[in-house]
This record gives sequence, structure tokens and C-alpha cells, in this order.
Amino acid sequence: MPGNTVNLGQNNAFYRMKKNIFLPLLLLALTLVQCSKDDPITEPTPDFKAPNLLATGASANDILANDTYSDMVIEAVYNPGFRPTAAAVSEFVSFLEERTFKTDISVVYREIPSEGVETYSIQEAADLEEDVRTLYNEDDTIAIYIYFSDAASEGDDPQNELVTLGASYRNTSMIIYEKTIKSLAAQSSEITEADIESATLMHEFGHLFGLVDLGTPQVNQHQDLLAPNHCDVDDCLMQAEIQFGGGMMGMLQSLSAKGSPAPALDAECILDLQANGGK
Repeated sequence: MPGNTVNLGQNNAFYRMKKNIFLPLLLLALTLVQCSKDDPITEPTPDFKAPNLLATGASANDILANDTYSDMVIEAVYNPGFRPTAAAVSEFVSFLEERTFKTDISVVYREIPSEGVETYSIQEAADLEEDVRTLYNEDDTIAIYIYFSDAASEGDDPQNELVTLGASYRNTSMIIYEKTIKSLAAQSSEITEADIESATLMHEFGHLFGLVDLGTPQVNQHQDLLAPNHCDVDDCLMQAEIQFGGGMMGMLQSLSAKGSPAPALDAECILDLQANGGK
């Protein structure tokens, strides 16, 4: 299109939750998990970047299947001191291997200087990506960009103790608010930083997979009518609000007690992925 191009991300996903003080023998307070709807605006870009600047979920089949891209490379960009834990990334990659037909999934780490700001918006994340992203789709490899930020989300509501953990804002782009994850993990003696990181990464990547009904059609109706592009099945990784369980932290607490390492996709979400080229 001539002139400026507006690139709208759909239903930018992220977790909103209450910061809870974890005291012995007390139950976790209810934590809400919601998603952002900010839309990054992008100036005209070179043609080779265009396939990576589409709406969230637009490349679901390319990510899941092995037809166009057999390999996947993840560019993990982080600020000093905010590199994701090895345990979280390992679990995250295992999740991708379990659900996609990619023959090779690699992670390339790269540290960048801090922006020196307290908060970060989706638009600012998109602007930074334009400056620092180096890997784009090429030949038989699809490229994913994930920024682990040392700033909190601009959308946080400190007065009501609501915080954001991450957001997927384009077809191959995500931001993880690592500072907030570290702060939340520091308040718990049972839930680790890696636990929260991996669950956040998997949820946000679920939206890149096109879930729920965001580029990957539903086989059966299971979309939460009150929270579009999220699942209404209890304890599913793609739920927007986990009722009666204290949100994300409550789910992790419950799974930990059962010996489960992380939240998982429910049968309906898996069925959708399988119908769109995944496992």
C-alpha cells in the first residue's frame, strides 16, 4: 500500500494478575489473567521484514506445520540481568517440539542495553523491535522474536495491584515483562521464576499458534465468550481468568502440589492445533 502502513496486532495477549504476598498457611488471593488490546503502528519496512509484521495468529499454520518452514529460530533479546532462565527456555522449547512439526528449533540469545525506562507499552516494544531485531524468515526457517524487558508494562495498575507478564503483539513477536516476573517470583517460596517464565512463554506462544480462534479455527466451540481468543475449559493454559484457583499463581501452586511442572493445553486446544497442521 502507498504511504504509511498501519499494522494492527489482534488481541494482544498478556497476563494481568494481582501481586500476592505469600504467607505460610494462607491461601492465594484470586488473581486475574487478562490480555492487552494495544495495536502497534509500524512505518513502511523492507520487503524481507513484511512476513514477520502480520497480525497475531496470522502465521499459525507456518509455525505449526512443516510445509513452508521446516525449522524455527527464536531470537531472545534481553536487557542486562534479565536473561530468561535456562530451565524455563528448555521447558518452552520442549512445548514447541511437542506441538509443532519443526525438525529443528534453536534459540539465539542477544543482550541489548537497557532503555532506562520504568514502563513499556506495546507500541514502544514494536518500535524497539524495529531497531534491534536481526532475524527474519529466511529460506526454510521461520523466525520468532521475544524481548525480555527490564521494565514493567505501561498497562499495569499499581493502585489495584494488577500487573502484566507478557504480550504477543504480532505473528512472530512477543514481549515478556521479565522485571515483573522476577518481582512476583520473589514473593513466593514455592513458585520459582522459571515456573512463571515458562507458563507465560507458553501462553503467549499459544496465541502465535492461533489460539483461541485467532488464526487457528476452533474444531469445537470452546472460546471464552467474555474473553475472546481464550479458552473456557477449566485449568487450560489458554484461559484468560482461572476461576477459584488464584489465577496463574493459583494454577501453578495447584500443579506444584500434584507434581506437574506447568499448565498445559486442554484437549480442545490441542485438537484445534492438530487441525491446523500441528501435533
